[in-house]
Amino acid sequence: MTDTNTRPPRKPAAFRLDDSKVQLSGDHAENPSAGHALVTEEVLDEEAPRLPRSASTPKSGSSFGKWLLVGLSGLVSLSIGLAVDSLIRDLFSRTDWLGWLGVALAATAVAGLIGLTARELAGVLRLKRIDDLRERLQAAADTDDAQKAQESLKDLLAIYQDRPETALGRKTLSGHMREIIDGKDLVMLAERDLLQSLDQEARKIVMNSAKRVSIVTAVSPRALVDLLMVLFENVRIIRRLSTLYGGRPGTLGFIRLAKHVLAHLAVTGGMAAGDSLASQVLGHGVAARLSARLGEGVINGILTARIGIAAIAVCRPAPFIATKGPSVSDFMGELLSSAEAETESKNGKTSS
Repeated sequence: MTDTNTRPPRKPAAFRLDDSKVQLSGDHAENPSAGHALVTEEVLDEEAPRLPRSASTPKSGSSFGKWLLVGLSGLVSLSIGLAVDSLIRDLFSRTDWLGWLGVALAATAVAGLIGLTARELAGVLRLKRIDDLRERLQAAADTDDAQKAQESLKDLLAIYQDRPETALGRKTLSGHMREIIDGKDLVMLAERDLLQSLDQEARKIVMNSAKRVSIVTAVSPRALVDLLMVLFENVRIIRRLSTLYGGRPGTLGFIRLAKHVLAHLAVTGGMAAGDSLASQVLGHGVAARLSARLGEGVINGILTARIGIAAIAVCRPAPFIATKGPSVSDFMGELLSSAEAETESKNGKTSS
């Protein structure tokens, strides 16, 4: 028996959407007549489950690079060890006291290497501890969680327990923690009582470095001197701010911290500061009051201040909740005043 609903297959055909033979599923029957086309709408489920994250995560590269690094490191270590062993044997062949002196110096070098490695690891762990503490305090303030704020502030007090300049702030904050206070208010009190003096010192560090960069790059006749000065001051700012807030990074810790500062600048748009900074400076009428060279110095100083602001945000163990934190405008006025004073002193020398 033949099914009456069975139709022979249709040949492919092309239709325009405005053709009268095109039928919409909502207005016509579901089975189009001969020579007609049926257009159906597919409704996508907006709440459809997403694919797992692994589907869009790039796979890690091959481990051949790691093998190469491990192999080269092992060969270098073996070559150094064999060279030291050969040297000590030669010293013993000459005389015993030279051999024992070589052994003592080698032991001293090994002890120094172990101590250096331990210090670098401790510095990295301190920076990681500060990053984790800042995130926990931010979460406690966002959720107004008093218990989480209490636990996080205990870790904050432990960071500064050996800092005599924070004794009054630690005592005041400990008294607040014994009271029933909301989580966000506790974090704000920590900013006011414990971190305020450190924040003021951090602003002075950034301001002084920005002034030095501004003056040196304004009077320096060579671009290389400007570059070295800016590099030196930026490294100095990051190290001093990290030490001020309790980080005390070693070499590896400093590299990690510098990467965080650059990442923070990239996220906040600080690296694309050329045109905006120029417009800000010109908006203050600097072009009419300063020479072109001093104007360049002011811009370099503002760029240094931006890096300092990013370093404060990265090195500070707590987020800015009660205040917005430092901004470029906080440093601009003093930089301009310093540049104008430099201009007036030069004009006075010229007239005399």
